[in-house]
Amino acid sequence: MIDLHCHILPGVDDGAQTIEDSLHMAKKAVAEGIHTILATPHHQNGKYINEKNEILQQVSTLNQYLLQENIPLTVLPGQEIRIYGEMIEDYRNGKILTLNHTNKYIFVEFPSSQVPRFTERLLYDIQAEGLIPIIVHPERNSRLIEEPAILYNFVNKGIMTQVTASSLTGRFGKKIKKFTLNLIEANLTHMIASDAHNISNRDFCMQEASEIIISKYGEETLTLFQNNASLVLDGKTCYRDMPLEIKKKKILGVF
Repeated sequence: MIDLHCHILPGVDDGAQTIEDSLHMAKKAVAEGIHTILATPHHQNGKYINEKNEILQQVSTLNQYLLQENIPLTVLPGQEIRIYGEMIEDYRNGKILTLNHTNKYIFVEFPSSQVPRFTERLLYDIQAEGLIPIIVHPERNSRLIEEPAILYNFVNKGIMTQVTASSLTGRFGKKIKKFTLNLIEANLTHMIASDAHNISNRDFCMQEASEIIISKYGEETLTLFQNNASLVLDGKTCYRDMPLEIKKKKILGVF
């Protein structure tokens, strides 16, 4: 199994704090059947700055530790980028890292409660640069939950999304779990990843989430997500079905 979104690099953000934490996470990942992890530290989220060259060095160092400890896990470079106006400029200046350094896919994170006004234009500009934006954990964005048509509009224009395993298992509550299921059913997400930060309260949950997908949607859906994860790492075109709009139910008052 491939995990496209994980905060396993030590001491760079709110994920693993020490190399020991990273190794504990690595062992837990292997126990879940994960053989490859994309390390995606936060970048430009108002608290953390993790630029391309620093991440590449950190990933190389962590892989050396994994070899020394005989942990059968490969860590590849990535970056979770909070959307900001200078993304294109910083990409051209070598500060932005595409997923697995293939110059194809880029993770884009929204603030938890909003979608900035400049988002549509910036996503268009990212695509014009030859990149494919992948919006991470849209199911945890309160604005998108209330207005799913915004996400439909993005996906309909070629943007991709990645949901979090622990959202599907209910770790973030019933409302977010329900919206995650809605996204899968409406073909508004294309892959699932852990967004693991530790092995206590922000665990991988990939095996549990996989079982839920199989039980609700069958092996084919899980295989599509897994194949897309592999294609992202290779910088190749992902599979996607026609997106559908999520209809918001009208709540009628009782008088």
